Order: sequence, then structure tokens, then C-alpha cells
Amino acid sequence: MPSCQAPWKVPARFAPVAFAFFMSLLVAFVMSLAITAMNTGLADGYLLRVLRSYAAAWPVAFVSVLAVRPLVVKLVALTVAAPGGR
Repeated sequence: MPSCQAPWKVPARFAPVAFAFFMSLLVAFVMSLAITAMNTGLADGYLLRVLRSYAAAWPVAFVSVLAVRPLVVKLVALTVAAPGGR
């Protein structure tokens, strides 16, 4: 029986890394947009300044998400009830 999985998908064991990758991409970009606007305004060259700050911020965000993930998983387990439980 042929697999229904798309050929480009990574194995499930890489889910935490994939999550960190996409989460950090999006959060670092949104934060770069906001912080650049607050610090320098929306004047000429805004998008270029955003992209420059994003290039520096994304690797930091990616490593940070990977590093804090175990702590966040524990905090979620402490604060969220198990399905069907209290």
C-alpha cells in the first residue's frame, strides 16, 4: 500500500525543530517590524531596516525557542488539565 505522506515532509521526530523554525521565523519578523517602527519610525528605508534587524534576530529567536522549549512544556503541563481530567 503506497504511503499518503507527502515526499517533502520530515519525520515526526523533527516536529520540535520544525515548530521552533516556523515559530521563530514569524515571531522574529513581527518583532522586527514593531521594534524598528518604534525606534526609527516608518520613514524611508523602513523595510530595509526591518530586514536587517530580522537577519540578526531570527537566529537568536530560533536558538531561544529550542532552548526554552523543555521549560515551556513543563509549564504547560502544570497549568493545563489533561483531556478528560480536572
